[in-house]
Amino acid sequence: MKIQHVRNATMVIEADNRVILVDPMLGPKGAMPPFSFIRSKPIKNPIVPLPDNFQPVLERVTHCLITHQHPDHIDKAAERYLTKRNIHVICSVLDEKAFRKKGLNVVQVVEYWKRADFLGGKIEGIPARHGYGFIAKPAGNVMGFFIELPNQPSIYLSSDTIYTDDVDKVLTDYQPAISVVAAGTARFDIFKPLLMTVKDVVRFAKNAPGKVIANHLEAVNHCPTTRKDLSHRLMHEGLLKKSYIPEDGDWIELN
Repeated sequence: MKIQHVRNATMVIEADNRVILVDPMLGPKGAMPPFSFIRSKPIKNPIVPLPDNFQPVLERVTHCLITHQHPDHIDKAAERYLTKRNIHVICSVLDEKAFRKKGLNVVQVVEYWKRADFLGGKIEGIPARHGYGFIAKPAGNVMGFFIELPNQPSIYLSSDTIYTDDVDKVLTDYQPAISVVAAGTARFDIFKPLLMTVKDVVRFAKNAPGKVIANHLEAVNHCPTTRKDLSHRLMHEGLLKKSYIPEDGDWIELN
């Protein structure tokens, strides 16, 4: 299995002849308004461009996994790309109606805690809670995915979530070989963070049985945690050797 970290939560999973795009935010730098105006510098999003080496990969995409409807996980440019190319889309059953209305080719919907056939293997929807306290309710429905493909390491895409009993259950009981965590500590100008604090990212990395990939860093303006900050913290905790904090465009090869 090869994984390319693209930008924010956007990534590509390449397994045999399958090229799976995850949470595509494909618009140019500055295409969307800021998500924070006070706590963070009000820079238009995304705050960085797509990596130069991504376009050839985008031409080979066969499927697309979408965890939820927020614009930093599927933006207008991604909607146009997916509909023009008629890419097979897999999403939560709770998002199916909205995505079909946008013209996306939804070929499979996934339910929480129900394992289903997927590309010769299995996929299961994992609950995600998008924020601490009150903010999780207006943040809406989010779904993580646990995926097992033939002759490939298992992978847990935890998506935009805080550390919950459900997250802990997957790390402990499912024993994923690869676990992906949204580590940017996203926050609006009011309320608590929308993603795990650095303390909880450390907890996630400690409890993950295999490798950890940290994403959702330095791509949208309401995520204050930097790669450097996270790297220092994981090093201090003795977790850096099991963790990847990729730069945009980086490839990770996993067996």
